[in-house]
Amino acid sequence: MRVFTSSQAATPEDDRSLAPGWMALGAVSVMFHLGLIFYGLTPALVSRPLHMALLLPWVLVYMANTPAQRVSGWLLTVLGAAACGYIAFNEAALANQYGFIDTHLQMGIGLFLMALALEAARRAIGWPLPLVALLALMYGAFGQYIPGAFGHPGLPLASMVGTLTIAEGGLWGSLTGVSVSVVAIFVIFGAVLNAGEAGQGFMNLASAVAGRLTGGAAKVAVISSALMGSISGSASANVASTGAITIPSMVRLRYPRSLAGAVEAVASSGGQIMPPLMGAGAFLMVELTGTPYTQIMAAAMLPAALYFLTVWVGINAYATRHDLKPVAESERPSAKEVLITSLFFAIPFVLLLERIFNGGFTPQYAASIAIFAGIALLFFNVTLRFSLPGFANRLSDAVVTAGRQIAVIGSIILCASLVVGVLSLTGLGVKITSGILSLSNDMLWPALLLTALACLILGMEVPTTAAYVICVSVAGPALTSLGLEPLLAHLFVFWYALLSTITPPVCGGVFIAAGMVGENWLKVAFKAMALGIGLYIIPLAMVANPEMIQLAFNPFGALLDALKVAIGLGAISYGVIARKALWQRGGLILGGTILIFVV
Repeated sequence: MRVFTSSQAATPEDDRSLAPGWMALGAVSVMFHLGLIFYGLTPALVSRPLHMALLLPWVLVYMANTPAQRVSGWLLTVLGAAACGYIAFNEAALANQYGFIDTHLQMGIGLFLMALALEAARRAIGWPLPLVALLALMYGAFGQYIPGAFGHPGLPLASMVGTLTIAEGGLWGSLTGVSVSVVAIFVIFGAVLNAGEAGQGFMNLASAVAGRLTGGAAKVAVISSALMGSISGSASANVASTGAITIPSMVRLRYPRSLAGAVEAVASSGGQIMPPLMGAGAFLMVELTGTPYTQIMAAAMLPAALYFLTVWVGINAYATRHDLKPVAESERPSAKEVLITSLFFAIPFVLLLERIFNGGFTPQYAASIAIFAGIALLFFNVTLRFSLPGFANRLSDAVVTAGRQIAVIGSIILCASLVVGVLSLTGLGVKITSGILSLSNDMLWPALLLTALACLILGMEVPTTAAYVICVSVAGPALTSLGLEPLLAHLFVFWYALLSTITPPVCGGVFIAAGMVGENWLKVAFKAMALGIGLYIIPLAMVANPEMIQLAFNPFGALLDALKVAIGLGAISYGVIARKALWQRGGLILGGTILIFVV
């Protein structure tokens, strides 16, 4: 049984993935980002524009669907690379301008780079995020004409464009720095693991642990998707990869199709909150909060475990409604298979964590070391047979996948950076914060609910990473001013930025799972919302029980709070789903709510 990697999920560009040019470009991207880790300090106005130049061919040409798009993509790529090169080669002179443009050429380059960032994001993920960024830029340029509190005094165009394009702000700000030096490294790490046999190892381990239990096939999907999601950082990619195996397995055992799709969508969405990687969110949180990565990982551990525990309880509750059979013994791997295939992810993961916790190295440096271990494992197949042709194929797959995924995430972060830059320049973020405080009457819980609603609405239109960055930029200060610890506020926003992956009307993970299982997407969505009820409750539970995220400092208190919340979540999940009398279900939901928020 061979797991499909994220790069093998059906995409329009798959027929181009093995073209030598793209393999070479992927290798250049991988070597560039790894080289920055070992080379030492590189000026931001050099590394970040070159990062943008490297992502342009992927989103403008590789992902093009028509000849016209490819032609325009090549033209924009050439012009964009020249503009980025201008910034990089003139770094020393531009640094002395302090973000103020003084020539017509620089103004033209600045305006073009902003437009190019919008177009790259549009081609990568669609219109919503570029439209948000365009509205932000229009506000920066014309906000002085808006009457009342939400106007601003006005920004000189040369100053605004310069700050966003030739200084270490806007396009080349700290978020882009995280994309260059951290996110890209972990994307490469995930691509290398996915290209090898790590996915098979995840599936085999999950089958061995949960396959024999009631609802075993669904529980295998939960465990394998949690493990895969921790390195893929994308709910959609996770559904497409692990779902290619888990969904047919559940359907074969006559699970309701809507439940099979819901299990995979919910489990895959949880991968983005699962340490140690948490997609790109953990690394952006490091930059935005100044909290060490190890502390963020520890803070996220118990809430993530509670999420998957709630899904597990939900599967047991569905077993009272349906005959959820275990995986047949003939389909479960042997102990030897589990041991061998687990090495493909265990060795890089153990090396990564050992270098962080014992070696004291930065996460990106530790991941770079783990990448080299993962590349060495590409020489071997699932039977530990050494193969040079197999290594070449797997490495080619890894560099192409890494190049494409770095480009997509990079284009999202560059576009979101424009929004954050305008918020900073105009003070709009402070005004929105004041608005939230005013609407909530300076009370924490109404402010939390307003923030959750904003995260859900924005998350419907833009990817989780961008939704988190934008929401926390405007709502984070309001929450912290009401007494919430900064890390707790960021975790709260990050969790709710995930809501749209399973919540209608826009629920990407559900759409993909429903298509794979051949079921009405609304049926899948309703079951996903019931199974994933922890996604709605746990962020609020973290606020009500703040010691739960203090695992690194107060393990006993954190575990005690987590145990209390786990019992409450289990009661709520069972009450929502299980086939019981109405009064019993109501009692479970009420009791669980009191235990989490009152006791």
